[in-house]
Amino acid sequence: MTPYFEGDGVTLYHGDMREVLPALGVTADLIVADPPYEETNLPWDRWPDGWLQVAASVTRSLWCFGSMRMFLAHVAEFQDAGWRLSQDVIWEKHTGTGFAADRFKRVHEIATHWYRGEWRTIYHDTPRTPYTGPNKHDRARLHKRSNTGHYGAIGSYFYVDDGTRLARSVQKAPSVRGGLHPTEKPVPLLDKLIRYACPPGGTVLDPFAGSGSTLEAARLAGRRAIGIEIDERYAERAARRLSQEVLV
Repeated sequence: MTPYFEGDGVTLYHGDMREVLPALGVTADLIVADPPYEETNLPWDRWPDGWLQVAASVTRSLWCFGSMRMFLAHVAEFQDAGWRLSQDVIWEKHTGTGFAADRFKRVHEIATHWYRGEWRTIYHDTPRTPYTGPNKHDRARLHKRSNTGHYGAIGSYFYVDDGTRLARSVQKAPSVRGGLHPTEKPVPLLDKLIRYACPPGGTVLDPFAGSGSTLEAARLAGRRAIGIEIDERYAERAARRLSQEVLV
């Protein structure tokens, strides 16, 4: 396969991921996918049957964007491909999308993390955020030992407050307005997902590259990136974006 773009640790291919990916013979530490949700009548908004099986052949860790409607419609396909759900993260936007006026205004999308195999063998490094509340460094929490209860016996321990907390499952990030693709995802959000599930120096693969935002986020995070985009218009836009000098 001839790359559509290649440079600075990023390679982009033009074509259908179901045809291109098997031909590449690559493996990836993580796939970050934003497939068509199939929620509109737009010609490009069609679920690509079989893509989850193809993805499973090259990685064991997958972030997938979507809606509740989309995931419920295709949950059997995730299971048939051997994917197990680890968690869901909510992306809260600053403005809503959609044209329905008979239901709550939709101001979020879902990113679900899936894995194959044993969880303990899957790379995951949960980001932490600064904490400015009361300091709990000197608070000892003692528990009586017990042979009953859901979690069994619990001994005493001393909690050390390092001034951080686990990142929350609801992540706020502005929508990309006037971007290169109608469903473009913000780089700061993608950065968190990539750093969580892909080791430093690892490889991120985006089978629906669109504007190239995932590829850019992976590059900025110090990961290698492979992208595949079926629409040449967006492949060209992504190539132009990725050819620009990296800002640090």
